[in-house]
Amino acid sequence: MTQQARPSRLAFIMAFAAIYLIWGSTYLGIRVAVETLPPFLMAGTRFAIAGFLLFSFLKLRGASWPTAAQWRDQAIVGVFLLLGGNAIVSWAELRTPSGITSLILGASPLIVVIFDWLRPGGKRPTLGLVAGVAVGIGGIALLVGPGAIPEGSRPPVADIVALLLASVSWWIGSFYSKHARSRTPLMLASSMQMICGSVCMLLTGFILGEERAFNASLVTSQSWLAFAYLVVVGSIIAFPVYVWLLEHSTPAKVSTYAYVNPVVAVFLGWALIGEPLNMRILLAAAVIVGAVAIITIGKAKTLGKP
Repeated sequence: MTQQARPSRLAFIMAFAAIYLIWGSTYLGIRVAVETLPPFLMAGTRFAIAGFLLFSFLKLRGASWPTAAQWRDQAIVGVFLLLGGNAIVSWAELRTPSGITSLILGASPLIVVIFDWLRPGGKRPTLGLVAGVAVGIGGIALLVGPGAIPEGSRPPVADIVALLLASVSWWIGSFYSKHARSRTPLMLASSMQMICGSVCMLLTGFILGEERAFNASLVTSQSWLAFAYLVVVGSIIAFPVYVWLLEHSTPAKVSTYAYVNPVVAVFLGWALIGEPLNMRILLAAAVIVGAVAIITIGKAKTLGKP
C-alpha cells in the first residue's frame, strides 16, 4: 500500500493561520449578526448554505454518495460541534460581548482535562495539568468576578454556563470526529457535518419560535454583511480547514487555537465595535491564555509529542 504523502509545512502554516485568525474574527461576526438576526436560525442557515454548496461541489467533482454509517457518524459530529458548540455561542452573544465570549470559550481545555480525568478509565492528570487547570480557573474568576466587566456588558450567569457547556460539546465532537469508525473523505465529512448540524439548529430555532419574532425589514446591513462573512469565510473556508487539521495534526497542536482566538477576538471587539477592555480584562486574558498553554504543553509531553 502506498503511504499517503505528508502535507507540506506551508500547508500547515496556512491552515493554522486560518483557524487562528478567521475563527478569532468570527466571534465578532456572530456578535454583529445576532444584533438583528435570530441566533439559532442565523447559525442554522449559515451552515446549511455552506454545507449544501460544499456537498454539491464535491458531488460534481465525482464524490461517492455517503453510506448510512458515514451519515450517522458525521451527524453526531455535526450536532456536537455545531448545535452544541456554535449555535449556543450565537445565542449567548445576544448578551455577551464577543471578546468575553472568546475568553470563556478559550478556557475549554480546562474542562477537557477535568472530564478526561472523571470519565470511566480516565487518566489522572499530571501535576503540570493540575497547575494549568488551577491557573485557568483563577483567570475565569478574575474575568467574571465583581468589578472586571462594566455592568452594561456583564454576561448573565446563564450565558457563562451555556458557553462552558458549548466548549464541552465542541471538544466531544472533535474527539468523536478523530475516532469515528466510518472513514469519510475530509471535505465530504465537513459538508455532511454542516448539513446535519444545520438541520438541528434550524429545528431548534423553530421550536423556540424565533421565526415569529423575525422581520427581514429590520435586519441591518451590518448584520447581513456579518452573516455573509460567517458563511463564506467562517464556514466554507475555516470549518473544513479545522477538520483537515484534526486528521493531519495532533489534538494538542490543533487545540492551540484556543489561546490565539481570544487575543484576536478581544482586540477586534474593542477596536471595531468598542467592546469593554480594561487592565483587569487584559490580566484575566493573559492568565487564561497562559493556563491553556500550560495544559496544551503538558498534554503534549504526556503523549510523548515534541
